[in-house]
Amino acid sequence: MIGAVLAGGRGRRFGGDKLLFKISGKPLILYTIERLEKAKEIDEIVLVASRENAEKLERLGYRVVVDELLVGPMGGIYTALSLGDAFVVAGDMPLLVPQFIDFIIGRFSMEKKPVCVPRWSNGYLEPLHATYSKEFRTFLEEKIKSKQYAINRAIRESEACYIEIESLPEEWRESFFNVNTREDLERIRSIRGTVL
Repeated sequence: MIGAVLAGGRGRRFGGDKLLFKISGKPLILYTIERLEKAKEIDEIVLVASRENAEKLERLGYRVVVDELLVGPMGGIYTALSLGDAFVVAGDMPLLVPQFIDFIIGRFSMEKKPVCVPRWSNGYLEPLHATYSKEFRTFLEEKIKSKQYAINRAIRESEACYIEIESLPEEWRESFFNVNTREDLERIRSIRGTVL
């Protein structure tokens, strides 16, 4: 299973390239990658970049593929799936829980559905903390051709497997946390047990 880290965003709310912003001397994206590497079901890490930031990300020592579509997360997922089945996260998710990732991949393997995605009781999905089959790429291609770029809608229109978040250990929920602003960095530092 590929661990695909989407790293093509511009970080407008953050005010600069947040993925390479250093915390304790280490780029934010490396915290995400290191957590993802701890998941037993992940075989390889791949970074999905835009053409403008690919070179900088290559210096981190991981395989980088370029998202030529630049239509948001759907384009990044579509690009990642050209390499095979993938567990997809955003690069700004430094509190990933490896056991939760393994749990989702396990359900994906068991259910044999095109997507396995966590879902909140209000129906909100977590598409950037989900597993996608390489076959789902064909479905996404149709959406992209018709300029329908909403990944949540695409998931709902597919035969997805949903994981009900409220039925899982509460501590797993920090896995969804992502850094949008500099204030979020302070929030991370205040979370007990984090190395940031």
